[in-house]
Amino acid sequence: MEKLLCPSMMCANFASLKKEIKDLEEGGIDIFHLDVMDGSFVPNFGMGLQDIEYICKTAIKPCDVHLMIENPSKYVEKFASLGAKIIYIHPEIDPHACRTLQMIKDAGAKAGIAINPGTSFETVKDLLHLCDYVMLMSVNPGFAGQKYLDFVTPKFKKFVDEAKNYGGYDVMIDGACSPEKIEMLSKIGVKGFILGTSALFGKDKSYQEIIKELRGL
Repeated sequence: MEKLLCPSMMCANFASLKKEIKDLEEGGIDIFHLDVMDGSFVPNFGMGLQDIEYICKTAIKPCDVHLMIENPSKYVEKFASLGAKIIYIHPEIDPHACRTLQMIKDAGAKAGIAINPGTSFETVKDLLHLCDYVMLMSVNPGFAGQKYLDFVTPKFKKFVDEAKNYGGYDVMIDGACSPEKIEMLSKIGVKGFILGTSALFGKDKSYQEIIKELRGL
């Protein structure tokens, strides 16, 4: 199964963002991953609207937006208009997640849910028919550089095994996504990998070399 390799642009070098985008695309990435945080749902602030707009306009490859924010439905149309092709919401913060996922589809984007480590399959299964992507958090959302939470691993298998019953969404991982975890999780059917400092950024090799190695796992 072909992997979706998605650089987390929060980890990119913003001093030369245009070059980062070009180098990553030439390196063979699939989707740019853009984090939005409000300092409320998660205790941190993510990328600004101007950053997201610039990346969406400059990139040739598609961009996703991960909304770690309260009231995500208020901002769906905004991010779709900026160019986001996939929009993830957190069902933990949205009492009307079903409606918001439909709003994402109506805005012309693919709909996804991002699921915190403590959120079970059973609590979100009624949303899965509306999902094109399900992104499991293997760390608590809001900070880069955390350790992978091993207790989440069986949940990946559960969501992969159930996908065929809910229209065939793709399963993604976000958080502490090292080459070892990519190798392990791709074997159980995880499709997409959000790449941060564990696998892609801040290394001595070129993006092209790293992406080639990750595809070979």
